[in-house]
Order: sequence, then structure tokens, then C-alpha cells
Amino acid sequence: MKRGIATVAAACFAIGAAYATDDASVKRGRYVVRIGGCNDCHTAGFAPSGGKVPESRWLEGDALGWRGPWGTTYPVNLRLYMQDLTEGEWVKKAKTLTTRPPMPWWALHAMTESDLKALYRYVRSLGPAGKPAPAYLPPDQTPPPPFVQFPAPPK
Repeated sequence: MKRGIATVAAACFAIGAAYATDDASVKRGRYVVRIGGCNDCHTAGFAPSGGKVPESRWLEGDALGWRGPWGTTYPVNLRLYMQDLTEGEWVKKAKTLTTRPPMPWWALHAMTESDLKALYRYVRSLGPAGKPAPAYLPPDQTPPPPFVQFPAPPK
């Protein structure tokens, strides 16, 4: 029995170590998040503050809605979203994902498998935090503020 517990403990340690913040792939994932503009939508207040949001709050999603002919979408809390996916599931999903605006899903399709894995490892290294983003609203429903309207209303 003791050997079984030790084996499980070693496996858990190895999984945790795979996503240590000093891991090269985690560092690469942080870089991909920064240059990919992921924080612009998926981190509340990031763009308006010029990126001055503590990293501990990154990728928790946002309640700012993006409304257009497609309805109203909200930036997903990636830190919660990634908890339900394995690395392989994430890579497969990212390569085939199509979503509503303003998410640039085609950018995920263009990423290398290595960068997608690094992005996943970085998000997982942050740990789960925050709450889920509001649910999608169809075009005939007016979202509560705040929201961005596309196209902008005429003046």
C-alpha cells in the first residue's frame, strides 16, 4: 500500500512540475499570451490600463459584452476553461475551433502545436481563478451594460 501511495505522490509531483513557472514551455506560453493579445479581451481592464493588471488576474475572462449581428459574446475565463481539457484535447480544439466575434479563432489555427501546448501549460500554471464569464446572448436580447456595439451606432 505504501508503495502505491508513493507512486501516486510521485506522479502528482511530476504533473505539477511539468507546469512550474520556470519551465521553458510555460515561459513560452506566457510570451504567446502576451504577443497574441489574449489578455486584451480575456483579462478585465487589461487593454484600457495599458496592460497594468497583475499577472495573478490574467485570463479570468470579462463581463464586457461584445454585441453585434451574431448576438452578445463574452471573453471566456480561460483559467477555468482549461481545467476541463487535457493538453491534447486543447490542441485539437484550438486547431478546429470556430467562434463568434470578436474572437480571432483563425489565429489559433495558425499557431504551431508547440505554441498551443505552451499556451495551455502557461494557463494551467496560473491555476483556476475567477468566475465563469456571462453566457452568450442571442441577437434579439439586449445585454446588460457594459458592452461594445458592432457596428457602432450611427451618430
